[in-house]
Amino acid sequence: MIARLHPTAIIDPAAELDSTVEVGPYSVIGPGVKIGAGTKVGSHVVLDGPMQIGCDNQIFPYAALGAISQDKTAKPDDPTSVVIGDGNVIREFVTIQRGTMKEFDTKRGVTAVGDRNWIMNYCHIAHDCQIGSDTIFANNSSLAGHVEIGDWVILGGYTLVYQFCRIGAHAFTAFSSGVAGDIPPFVMVQGNPAEPRAINKEGLRRRKFAAVDIEAVEEAYKLVYRSGKLMADVKTELVPLAQANAHVKTMLDFILSAKRPLVR
Repeated sequence: MIARLHPTAIIDPAAELDSTVEVGPYSVIGPGVKIGAGTKVGSHVVLDGPMQIGCDNQIFPYAALGAISQDKTAKPDDPTSVVIGDGNVIREFVTIQRGTMKEFDTKRGVTAVGDRNWIMNYCHIAHDCQIGSDTIFANNSSLAGHVEIGDWVILGGYTLVYQFCRIGAHAFTAFSSGVAGDIPPFVMVQGNPAEPRAINKEGLRRRKFAAVDIEAVEEAYKLVYRSGKLMADVKTELVPLAQANAHVKTMLDFILSAKRPLVR
């Protein structure tokens, strides 16, 4: 049974909606879409499968989620999908597209969005992106394919992120940032191309980080970005700092696993 379904909505019989889901006027939900309890779908929304949407999400008018990606290699019958977690707010005209076969061995062709994310108007999340939880994407932020975004990241309005870049947890981009490299956890960047400015100190305070941890992260930041040392030497000198502080270890692990150059 589907409750609170507007009579003008078109829902494929192969879609699976919890009985508490609300669907607004003129929305279209295709086969292979699964929606969990308490999710509200506004008017004129288009949801294409295969896609799994969790519980208590709010999807605002004109969002288009789950469409085949804009990658030219993508085919409609590829076994790819979108997976969206719980408690997300997805505002007007947001687009989130299916994964591709290019990383099927590692990501199973999934574009993934975690929990409690706040995704504002006109944001675009391209194929194979991996989004954590508790992020904020301000208006018109756009991610190219294969981007990875950690928990608690904030993207300022009109931020553009190049393909395969990673942005670590608690990082922050100013408005109109052009990100073409990896941003380590806790780092704030600004400009196009984006350059590091400081650590996200105020964000960490709001999230109740201890003063000693913020100080340790700032010391690591200065070593990476202000010491003028070669990155090989920086990595070596970060090791004892990482051994003494778990958050610095998070930074070091991110740097050691980089596949693209850091934003510098």
